[in-house]
Amino acid sequence: MSSPFQEQVQRAVRDEAALRAALAEADIAPMLMVLVQLTGDLAILDEVAPHIHGAWSFLESVPEPLKQKVRDRLVEALQDYAVDDRPPPPLPPAATLQRMMSGGVGQTVPEEYIPVLVEETRLAEEDPRAVRWRRDPARLPLGEMQVVIIGAGFAGLGMAVRLKQMGIPFTILEKNPTVGGTWLENQYPGCAVDTPNHFFSYSFAPNNAWTRHFSQRPEIHRYIEECYDRYDIRRHVRFGVEVTRAAYDEAASRWQVSLRPVAGGAEEALSCRVLVSAVGQLNRPAIPAIPGLDDFEGSLFHTARWDASVPLAGKRVAMIGTGASAMQAAPSIAPEVDRLVVFQRTPHWAVHNPNYHKTVSAGNLWCLENIPYFGQWLRFQLFWAGSDGFHASLQVDPGWTQPDLSLNEANHRMREMLIEHVRKELDGDEDLLAKVIPGYPPYGKRMLRDNHWYRMLKRPNVTLETGPIERITPGSIVMRDGTEHVVDVIILATGFQASKMLTPMEIAGRGGRTLRDVWGDDDPRAYLGMTAPGFPNFFMIYGPNTNLAHGGSILFHHECQVRYICQALREMVEQGYASLEVRPEVHDAYNHLVDETCRRMVWSHPGVTSWYKNKNNRVTVTSPWRLLDYWKLTQHFVPEEFRAARPGEAMQVPGQGRAAVDSAERLTVS
Repeated sequence: MSSPFQEQVQRAVRDEAALRAALAEADIAPMLMVLVQLTGDLAILDEVAPHIHGAWSFLESVPEPLKQKVRDRLVEALQDYAVDDRPPPPLPPAATLQRMMSGGVGQTVPEEYIPVLVEETRLAEEDPRAVRWRRDPARLPLGEMQVVIIGAGFAGLGMAVRLKQMGIPFTILEKNPTVGGTWLENQYPGCAVDTPNHFFSYSFAPNNAWTRHFSQRPEIHRYIEECYDRYDIRRHVRFGVEVTRAAYDEAASRWQVSLRPVAGGAEEALSCRVLVSAVGQLNRPAIPAIPGLDDFEGSLFHTARWDASVPLAGKRVAMIGTGASAMQAAPSIAPEVDRLVVFQRTPHWAVHNPNYHKTVSAGNLWCLENIPYFGQWLRFQLFWAGSDGFHASLQVDPGWTQPDLSLNEANHRMREMLIEHVRKELDGDEDLLAKVIPGYPPYGKRMLRDNHWYRMLKRPNVTLETGPIERITPGSIVMRDGTEHVVDVIILATGFQASKMLTPMEIAGRGGRTLRDVWGDDDPRAYLGMTAPGFPNFFMIYGPNTNLAHGGSILFHHECQVRYICQALREMVEQGYASLEVRPEVHDAYNHLVDETCRRMVWSHPGVTSWYKNKNNRVTVTSPWRLLDYWKLTQHFVPEEFRAARPGEAMQVPGQGRAAVDSAERLTVS
């Protein structure tokens, strides 16, 4: 039987004309990487690399004759592998990989990144993030480790797939009628991902068929549904039930979960050993407290609760808010409405990407499906393009001379580049430019993708209001300066209650103390963003300080968290523990480090108000770490950082234990 590698090779060479036609359209960088991996020829890498100026596909100037040389050589290499029925080449040594990766993105890839990049791209093994038992699972009491997952979105999917691989029983509780989470609920026009799709997908379930570089909601939701079906997860989901409360039973070392049918009916209870929250941060709309909002007699809805039954064609529409959902929705509806008034509290930075509205070429689609390693190298390319590259520019330089506008020299260059793009889009309209340029450093708020936003503002039927709203009447919005806008529809693009994590669920741990008791209204904290003292056997995916704001894919963080949680469950099962709880001093040391690191970064800038911070200006949502750092922090579960107990025993630190300072030192990342 042929290996998957040989099956791909045979498909690739079956029709040489089709192969050559695809290569003529495909991106040169991943094609070059495949050639070097198959042949080991570093000379061709050195010849092409000087013409690659960055990780995005549009940042290359490789001469056409040199591109053709790569194509011809790749055709020959594939044909050689097919004729000889050769096995896949071994993974190149780390030094060679570093040289290849650096050449493929036009900049030096530091040595410390090689392990995470090899893992992310699955270059060394098919599923490197699977958690494997260290003992014979047939002899382990897996049936006693019942897990309840709250939420059937992306996070719930990732957790469920790994639990199923391990043979641990689980149930997913989902309030909606189907899977998808935020990608089900947000159905506003133009809803799309702002992370490249070939990176915004699980590493264990790459999708070679994305039709766009940045796909819109229906395609992303379809991917989620297909994954639930491919891994046979849907049958583990109970739809239409909402968790109202979960309480930890200390005597039994189990969670008692209270459910309420969304359609109405009696509450019921479910018992589990481990409870995992996979509800996300962006699922409870934030409704602004504007006087008269409830008195409006027209149509009013939040972007996350889009009312498709309301026709917008020919209507006078107001959109309150200019964040991510507004930047996607407003340009989508502007051509059809009679008039659109956009109400801006503070402007956002938005970056232009030439690929944002493009479809994936037929050549790239063909290569992704038929050429071995092409997808892995494309994923690497996109990881590098949109991840840690800007992280250093988000650190405050204490000696910087323009601290109100930027943080350091690199951040200031970014600011000037962004302004130049806006000026070009606005055709030099300086009055409008003054309204839309933020007075804070780039990345202080979420960096958005320009969805033709600035072009939209130039439309004759679009008005941008930057003054404060005084009140809303039954048929209009009145500004503080007395200006009145008569409107038929008000759309709230006002974001979510991100700091009020797990609202409105009540999670009660030891002694009946709830997360609200510990966190207050909006000050969530957790060790590694996943677990908190006083709440044994409880884990969070996408918890406090795990949102990504400098770049990257949130699914990368999900995979880091899921692996860590699965390792914790493995420890419980193999050691016979009934309960596991992070040590308070470990939790506190980590959160002190998070706070100190955030204070030196752009999100704590005094000129920035955002959903990343709570009412006391503490950053509660966003991770301060590079992706590499968080990967290191979560790569291995450390039992000594927890207290554990077998049935009937008191909680204690496994083994000899270690001082809390040792754990804190392990968390000191550069």
